[in-house]
Amino acid sequence: MQVGVEPDERIRLDAASIAALKALTDPLRLRIVGLIAGGPATLDEIVARLRIPRRDAVRQLGLLQAKGIVGGGDGRPYELRIDTLQALGRDLDAAERAAAGREAAVFAAASGLPPEEAKVLRAFIVDGRLASIPASEKKRLVVLRYLREQCFAEDRDYPEREVNQRLALFHRDVASLRRYLVDTRLMTREAGVYRRAGDGDGDGDADSDA
Repeated sequence: MQVGVEPDERIRLDAASIAALKALTDPLRLRIVGLIAGGPATLDEIVARLRIPRRDAVRQLGLLQAKGIVGGGDGRPYELRIDTLQALGRDLDAAERAAAGREAAVFAAASGLPPEEAKVLRAFIVDGRLASIPASEKKRLVVLRYLREQCFAEDRDYPEREVNQRLALFHRDVASLRRYLVDTRLMTREAGVYRRAGDGDGDGDADSDA
């Protein structure tokens, strides 16, 4: 069974969610968030209860405000932005579901392959993405066939921009993947437009190292 991947089915989070997560990686900011999670607190209360310099509290609160995690300030108590945390939770949940879907697609595809090819696919597709491009031609062909079925299941024209978007869901080196798909005759390319072709004619040894 073919399971196609649409460009908007992203495992990656959007820029706002990534910025919010990065803001929460600092130990001092986490302490501040943990404190006001119990209820709004003024700057003086935060400084006193955490026993930190006032300038540090102001700096970290400003960053948390800029990322939408904390509200208040300007004379008002600081408080958590519950809406931001809820949105972040939804984004993480959606990313987890997308990753699970990708893993299911890998196992579904691998189940119909000879054991050696299934082993290759499971080794190189990790957490729904291509961990690395195999150096072995035969292993690479197994991976490329999988990517073609996931990204280009429809027999139609694919502009290069769309090809890049779809392949980027699996690996950042889209230029190499595009070239390999064409070189192995899995895809055709003409005037910047790609289309599905045959099953490929790559060679090499599936048992050789990647």
